[in-house]
Amino acid sequence: MKRMKKLLMTGAAAAAVCTTLTAASAGTLETIQERGRLICGASQGTPGFGAPDDNGYWRGLDVETCRAVAVAVLGDKDAVDYLPLSGQQRIPALQTGEVDMLPRTMTWTLQRDANGINFTTPNYFEYTGFMMPKSLGISRVEDMSGATVCVQTGSTTEITVNDVSAQFSLNLQPVVFDNTSATRQAFFSGRCDALITDAGALASVRASMAERPDDYVIFPATPYVDALTPAVRGGDDQWMDIVRWSVQALIAAESFGITQANVDDLLESDNPRIRRFLGTDPGNGAALGLEDDFAYQIVKALGNYGEMFERNVGMDSPLKLERGYNALYTDGGLMFPLAFQ
Repeated sequence: MKRMKKLLMTGAAAAAVCTTLTAASAGTLETIQERGRLICGASQGTPGFGAPDDNGYWRGLDVETCRAVAVAVLGDKDAVDYLPLSGQQRIPALQTGEVDMLPRTMTWTLQRDANGINFTTPNYFEYTGFMMPKSLGISRVEDMSGATVCVQTGSTTEITVNDVSAQFSLNLQPVVFDNTSATRQAFFSGRCDALITDAGALASVRASMAERPDDYVIFPATPYVDALTPAVRGGDDQWMDIVRWSVQALIAAESFGITQANVDDLLESDNPRIRRFLGTDPGNGAALGLEDDFAYQIVKALGNYGEMFERNVGMDSPLKLERGYNALYTDGGLMFPLAFQ
């Protein structure tokens, strides 16, 4: 009897291991297609980048990045569920499979890249900034001696505050919070002298949360520019490639002059690069395990990167951000399309 129980237990354990291995062997693409939904990590409410509108419909640059991937793998820009995550929650949620991707909410760093996170292609370049009330009369880092700084734990800004404080002997006093909302509310309630995050997010916070936005000044924390980059968990090269080339489709479309309005006309183009890009000439989609016209479908649904930028954070949006670093390389920016061939 004991031997029988042992055999039964061994069989059950083996079955469990077999099930686990089977689930683990299923690629992310297959899992998403079987589920019928892409699960995307989102910010905890940053208008222009990622936040639900008054009707609960998510909008923003990050949101549309996820929608581009959903078009590529599911053929539907709205087949996405958004999971708001704090800085501390993002990486564990990605590594455990709670989300399939993070859109733009993480800076590409060496230590993250070397510890189970695969970054795809940058879709937003920005400097880290401080925001402070103008009434304090401070508009540069060197004058921030002794200032308290609201910081979200789990973000690279924790390191930046310490680096800046040490470099300029400022004795900055970090006030650390575990989620985005608490960090921002503490700043506007006067708990801290300064708020630190990427400058684009600061502009969003100032426009959406400040009673009088003009009462606040934003300035660089460092002279460096960071690459904010959609990320996936390590171990699935196909999925990393799919996310990379879905984002690249937006950038390449702009470089080709392909827009949401003219993409159908360009299906008849005699330019071989454009024909490959749109899938008129086959091969690119199949290489990723997708339909050959996946890039066409992304542009048809969302437009190109420039269109996406302008309506969410650019001159057609309440934020009115300049393209700056996020212009195409041909216009002096850092956005560079890779070859669809």
